[in-house]
Amino acid sequence: MKGSNPVITLSHVGLAYPKGRGGRPFSKERFWALTDVTFQVEPGEVLGIIGRNGAGKSTLLKLLAGITRPDLGTISFCKQSRTTLLSLQAGFEPHLTGRENAMLSGMLLGMRRKEVIAKLDQIIELADLGDFIDQPLRTFSSGMRARLGFATAYYTETDIMLLDEILSVGDVKFAQMTRERMTERIHSGKTAVLVSHSEELVKSLCPRLIWIDGGRVRDDGPTDDVWRKYRQSFAGTNP
Repeated sequence: MKGSNPVITLSHVGLAYPKGRGGRPFSKERFWALTDVTFQVEPGEVLGIIGRNGAGKSTLLKLLAGITRPDLGTISFCKQSRTTLLSLQAGFEPHLTGRENAMLSGMLLGMRRKEVIAKLDQIIELADLGDFIDQPLRTFSSGMRARLGFATAYYTETDIMLLDEILSVGDVKFAQMTRERMTERIHSGKTAVLVSHSEELVKSLCPRLIWIDGGRVRDDGPTDDVWRKYRQSFAGTNP
C-alpha cells in the first residue's frame, strides 16, 4: 500500500563478479551483474521482475535474500521482516530419503527444526509421493523431486516471498497446482517479489513490474506498460 513504510528499499545497489576464465577470485577485472539499482517494495505488494536471460534477475533475488551482499549501495528491510528465497530442491541430498530431504530443505529455507517437524505431515501430503517419501532421493524422478521441493517451499513461513520461476516447473497438471497454491498465498496479503518469463503469470499477479536489462533497471511501472515496452525491445523498435 502506497504511503506506508516500504518493507524493502534498494538504493544505488551494484554487484560485481571477477571477470575471466572460471571467475578467477583474484582477477582485477570485474563484471558488473547489477548497476545502480534503486527501488522500493511496499507492504503487501506483489512485484514482478522481468528481463532476458542473464539480465541480473536471479542475482537480484539473491541479494534480497541475503545470500550475497552488494558491492555498492544499500539494501534495507523493515524490522522483523522474514525474507525467504523459495527455490525448489534447496539443499537436496541424493543419499537422504524424501522425508529427510524435506527436513533439511525446510531448515535451509529458514524454518526452525521444530517448525519443519510440525509441518512435515502437511508437506508429505502435498508432495503426494506415497511410499517413495522414505526412499533415497536418487530413486526419484525429476518430477517427484520437484513435487517434494514445492511442498517444502509452500509450507515455509515467511513475511516476504522471493519466487524465482517456482510457478513454472513440472508437467502441466503440477504447474497448475503450484500456481493455484502460491496464488492463494500471495493473495492472502503476503509481500512477494516474483521473477518470471510468463506474461500470463505476471499480468495475473503483479500490478507493477521492474524490467532489468544488462544489470540496470530499464523501466519500473504498471505491468501492462512495462511489459509492452519489454516486448517491443525484442522487435528492435523504440518503446
